[in-house]
Amino acid sequence: MRILVAEDERFLADLIAEGLREQAMAVDVAYDGAAALERLAVNRYDVLVLDRDLPQVHGDEICRELAQRGDPVRILMLTASGAVHERITGLNLGADDYLAKPFAFDELVARIRALARRANPPLPPVLERSGITLDTARRQAHRDGRYLRLSPKEYAVLEVLMQARGRVVSTEELLERAWDEHTDPFTTVVKVTMSKLRAKLGDPPVIITVPGSGYRL
Repeated sequence: MRILVAEDERFLADLIAEGLREQAMAVDVAYDGAAALERLAVNRYDVLVLDRDLPQVHGDEICRELAQRGDPVRILMLTASGAVHERITGLNLGADDYLAKPFAFDELVARIRALARRANPPLPPVLERSGITLDTARRQAHRDGRYLRLSPKEYAVLEVLMQARGRVVSTEELLERAWDEHTDPFTTVVKVTMSKLRAKLGDPPVIITVPGSGYRL
């Protein structure tokens, strides 16, 4: 899944982003409201982690704008205040969930995953295809009963391929869903990651390259 973290406290924003990337998520970061709106205009995100008190453009205004234009991104609003009336105001503005600071990181991850499930067509918690089993709750992968020790990025690529259910997935879609905005679209990172993933999956090969189109599992 792809996440945008909009948080003006840079240390916290970078810490959240680093932790989410370790959970096999693609994460972009914006340190003010104007930058957040720019990224939301050009990228498709599953979840927006939104600090309410952003500079330049307030988090409330971002919620209003996204609601007006019908953006499907799910919004998890962060705030220093956990008062009931504050939560009600945030939810009424268009936020899908609300989390007061300070928060436990594990809870943040769980809430993001819950929102992402609502943002996309429902999928079973365990995906199975071609002898591969992907437990999305435990973030574990097996092939024919053999545990696959995957890096977060390898796991993210495999998850996208599994979710496609046999559909061809283009390099552009993999970059969009498994990497962040800083990735050079002309890089070979997808090809390199795919090579490593294939090696770990072993024989017989299950990931097929469709020339000029992408990859299919």
